Amino acid sequence: MRLLLDTHSFLWFITADPKLSPSADRELRSGGNQLLLSLASVWEIAIKVGIGRLPIPTPLEQFIPEQLTRNRIDLLPIALPHALETARLPLHHRDPFDRLIIAQALLEGLPVVSADGAFDSYPIQRLW
Repeated sequence: MRLLLDTHSFLWFITADPKLSPSADRELRSGGNQLLLSLASVWEIAIKVGIGRLPIPTPLEQFIPEQLTRNRIDLLPIALPHALETARLPLHHRDPFDRLIIAQALLEGLPVVSADGAFDSYPIQRLW
């Protein structure tokens, strides 16, 4: 199964943070799933690192590629249809990064690994 990680799920997964639910952790570590990280999450992380809200141990240019490789996570690019779909989504969720992740999940038919219950307001599958 292909799984799209929300930004916080990615960060909790790579740091073995106990905030990641046991069932999400099990799915992500099973080895039988293709893990995907949206480029929107990379952008969100870059902004948070840039404004000092997210400390990371190495430069961002090193951190992201290392974590993707180490954890066998593939990047999901942002395509034009993904960006356009955000305009059609109801405003249940106002965070622009999450709206883009929701649009990607909807158009690509991907379950999203997220603790964010607001995702349930959209016709996508959320794993937690």
